This record gives sequence, structure tokens and C-alpha cells, in this order.
Amino acid sequence: MEPLLENYRQLVARVDALCQEIESILGKSITCSAGCSSCCTSISIFPVEAAALASGLKRLSAEDAATIHNHVTQAASGERCPLLHNNHCLLYQSRPIICRTHGLPILFMEEGQQRVDCCPRNDLEHTELTGSTVIDLERLNSVLVAVNALFISQTGAAAQSSERVTIAEAIEAC
Repeated sequence: MEPLLENYRQLVARVDALCQEIESILGKSITCSAGCSSCCTSISIFPVEAAALASGLKRLSAEDAATIHNHVTQAASGERCPLLHNNHCLLYQSRPIICRTHGLPILFMEEGQQRVDCCPRNDLEHTELTGSTVIDLERLNSVLVAVNALFISQTGAAAQSSERVTIAEAIEAC
């Protein structure tokens, strides 16, 4: 499974580099960071992201993996992300792409108009946002959809397995 995640891992590396660059440019205006969990809600993810979470879980000790599995099972029905524990992600290194971009300025379409938004806890009121400080969400999602489609075709998965799953479902399947 690991070679099949290579395209996804390359995308994650590029997203992480972009996020670090934006954080570097915007400096202390960005207050969202590890430990800030106000945006951590229960979400659905693509199969390639579920596989990356499973891979991250498998790299842990059996004891740590069992602890995470039990925590996710208990928190699965809540509104908060089931991987959230004491305001920290239990699989932070393997978190999905949307989680990597939380808090940063994003460009998206709403009612046919481009709009920029970010976490209201950030202090960007007097900051001019340029193309180098904003994540184009539509472009990012297009690449993620393509990477997921390639992953699905390479794994020979059935059509229904290309549907998004919750994080709890991804962990419980491990």
C-alpha cells in the first residue's frame, strides 16, 4: 500500500511547504497552530486520505494504535473530530489535507464570486493578502480529487469504495 500513497504524500509535502511559506509571510498574524482545535469537527475524507491515516496508525506501536482506536470508537458519534484528544490530533503527522490548511487564508467560490476567508482568531484585519498568502481551495481540491482517483484506479477498489468516509470509519476499518 505504501507505494500507492506516494502521489498523496507528494501532495501533502507541497501543501505543507505552502502552509509554512504562508505562515512565514504572515508571521504572528496567524495564531492557528498545533493545539488550536476550534475548527476540528468530524469530517469526511477521500479513500486515499483514509489509507494515509491507516498507514500512520500502522507505524505506531500496537499499544498506541489500540489507544487511538479505542478513543476514536468512543468519540465517533460526536461533532468534534474523533482524533482530537486534549486539543491535539492523535495522528497529527498523518492528518488529512483540509486539517493542514485550517486557519490559513483560503480562496473559494461562493455564489459565483471569489471569496477569501480564514480563521477569525487570526489577526489579519490590517494585512494585505496576496496570491502568495492565500490557498486556492478549488485548485487544491481538484488536485486531491485527481490523486484520489489515481489511488482508486491503482488499488482496483470497487466503485463504492471511492466514496468519502468519516475519520472514525477510516480508523475503525484498520
